[in-house]
Amino acid sequence: MQEISVDSSDQVEVAPNARHPHPSWQSAQVSAFFLFPSAIRRNPSVEAWFAGPDDAPRLFVQPWFEQMRGCGGDVRELLHDGHPTACVGEAAFAYVDAFTAHGSVGFYEGASLDDPDGLLEGAGKRMRHVKLRWGRVVNAVALGALIVAAYRDMQARLEAES
Repeated sequence: MQEISVDSSDQVEVAPNARHPHPSWQSAQVSAFFLFPSAIRRNPSVEAWFAGPDDAPRLFVQPWFEQMRGCGGDVRELLHDGHPTACVGEAAFAYVDAFTAHGSVGFYEGASLDDPDGLLEGAGKRMRHVKLRWGRVVNAVALGALIVAAYRDMQARLEAES
């Protein structure tokens, strides 16, 4: 159990890396984006991920990550939570991941994307993903459009914040 102390000014002190006990912990100063200042144009760790020992599932999602990379000159990348993540500058917009039974293309602000083909799954406040299942046809046009839409959406969000 973590120790929380409250002083007379009603300030709360929580151990580092602990969740803040107050719902107001997120202030206007905290960005609404997943920011990764360490993202770079071509990250060697992302290249190594695609060349990993269990590369068949990873190669299954690689074309989708290549499309993310090709969205624009401002796309940067890194490994986040063990999977390739694409950013507009340092703001994450999409990722891929590979599992034994399926691949996944995820979108950090996917809940706000128009999805006329119903590809997106998930019920979170922001994130959505598309599951790519072995042996099933992927609607490549619709998924490609989601990737471009996620990229443009993040560009617009960043523009609106600056």
